[in-house]
Amino acid sequence: MGLFRSKSVVYKPARDVDLGPHSDEFYLQANVKAPRMAGVLVKIFNWFLELPILGSLLLYVLKEDNLIHKLITRAKLEEPPLYVPLHQSGDLREKEVKCLDSALSPPEKAEFAIECLPVYSENNYDEIKPSFCRWTIMDYCRAYRSEHITPRMVAQRFIAAVSDSSKPTLNMAFFIDYNAHDILRQADESTLRYQRGKPISVLDGVPIAIKDEIDCLPYQTTGGTKFLHKQRPCTDDACCVKHLRLCGAILVGKTNMHELGSGTSGINPHYGTTRNPYNSTKIAGGSSSGSAAVVSAGLCPVALGVDGGGSVRMPAALCGVIGLKPSFGRIPHSGVLPLNWTVGMVGILAGTVEDALIVYAAISSGEIPSHQPSGILPKIHLPLLSMTKSISDIRLAKYDKWFNDCSEDIKACCSKVLNKLQHHYGWKTIDVTIPEIEVMRLAHYLTIASECATFFDAFREKNFAELGWDTRVALNVYGAFSSKEYIKAQKIRNRQLMFHKKIFAEADVIVSPTTGVTAYPIRDDALKSGELDYVNGAALIRYSIAGNFLGLPAVTVPVGYDKTGLPIGLQFIGSPWSEATLIHLASAMQTICKSEYRKPQVFYDLIKED
Repeated sequence: MGLFRSKSVVYKPARDVDLGPHSDEFYLQANVKAPRMAGVLVKIFNWFLELPILGSLLLYVLKEDNLIHKLITRAKLEEPPLYVPLHQSGDLREKEVKCLDSALSPPEKAEFAIECLPVYSENNYDEIKPSFCRWTIMDYCRAYRSEHITPRMVAQRFIAAVSDSSKPTLNMAFFIDYNAHDILRQADESTLRYQRGKPISVLDGVPIAIKDEIDCLPYQTTGGTKFLHKQRPCTDDACCVKHLRLCGAILVGKTNMHELGSGTSGINPHYGTTRNPYNSTKIAGGSSSGSAAVVSAGLCPVALGVDGGGSVRMPAALCGVIGLKPSFGRIPHSGVLPLNWTVGMVGILAGTVEDALIVYAAISSGEIPSHQPSGILPKIHLPLLSMTKSISDIRLAKYDKWFNDCSEDIKACCSKVLNKLQHHYGWKTIDVTIPEIEVMRLAHYLTIASECATFFDAFREKNFAELGWDTRVALNVYGAFSSKEYIKAQKIRNRQLMFHKKIFAEADVIVSPTTGVTAYPIRDDALKSGELDYVNGAALIRYSIAGNFLGLPAVTVPVGYDKTGLPIGLQFIGSPWSEATLIHLASAMQTICKSEYRKPQVFYDLIKED
């Protein structure tokens, strides 16, 4: 083994690292040494991995080649480990916000959020819109109240649209499961409430989809597998789903996902590959692929996902919609598969920033979950979006070497819209250095991998052979990390949090592209086996890691398209509990870009008659 042994790295104390624009810190690009594999190659590779001696040697070499041993296993650093990124409240000094009383019911919270929206301009349903614009929650509510349409009619159109999208000519694979009878039952109840003039909230009758990682009756929770629901039956709604149900939302089914959240493409050999509505030959991104795609395709104004490594923001960016990941602990996690419990977070995918705000208000919590240390979370602030332009002195931290580590189309688009944002609002960019980004990526990978392997351990003996081949490979790699490596990764987590706290002392948010590449092609050889494409995977998650590893809130906004018409997203990362500021900035960015938004190739209009 000595032939393979690399040198160890001695990290200087975090307090001594220069984060200024002229820092001597070296930017290390993702060092991914793994060829793309699919089909029979994945099966052969997995066979080697599962051989008792050769498999262990192969895993050792993989960790060595990808610098895990050098940067983590043998690393020497003085910071203590940080195991759970649950932050104390601080003085955020957020501007133009209203405090949301956590004691309000979910319907009352949703209604409170309406007071924070800009003055609503009612759409004319009888005229064609001059440019592409998605129907919002308010559009549904106003259409129902005006009797232009009923929830029953929307439900019928939804069911017809899902059926159409599932035909062989499209094969979009949006859902793992949906129940037409249950959808119509909910819609009939909502229609009756509107007829009586007593809708529960602005969300009454609004179709919302749920990622199949979140419990939602009457469906079982598969986690994208063929067996998990048999071992872990769903007996109740997740807390976030209960909140939406109390608001009267129509819960329309369980969206497709990458199996066990173990990949970034959304390719699922069991339930089909979710396809990108902007180009059905491209991936939708993972792991919340179905949730992003149904919003993009107009089937729902909002869907829920879970973000453990950019799994909400990444597919949102690839599919041209909003993706909001709140601070760790802000949304109750009960009833969500504990695949990665210290990095995963329920997130919101929405067609507009305003819709993300309404659902965020409805499902957020001001109480610490029972499995976390006792205490009360900071108050929930909602942004007054009508006042966004009056906010001055916003400081945007930008690390140029990291920002520019993406495709030319993404770099040009994000730089252009960022300049527009600064010019329009007078906000300033601060040049910073974020050290050891590649180290953080590896430490996050080690953490999420160890947590997923631990979760799956209870099912491994009976069900391992039922996994897709790419997920089998992933879990074999996930199980190769030691307790020492896990603790070293948590030391790096603490170290990175120190760096980010320094940056947030000087800036309000960190700005970056959301992904390093746009949606790449779905290849036929991956449809039945899944694929291993760690080079593209690393590019997709390049800008997502801090949000998950450090428990920070983040949001992605669609800002343009590459030369082939595929969406591009820009991301804002905030300090803990600063969701209101992030939503303000996302709204400002949306205002600048929305006139150029394009309609997806696959799109269903559930309100307007053809």
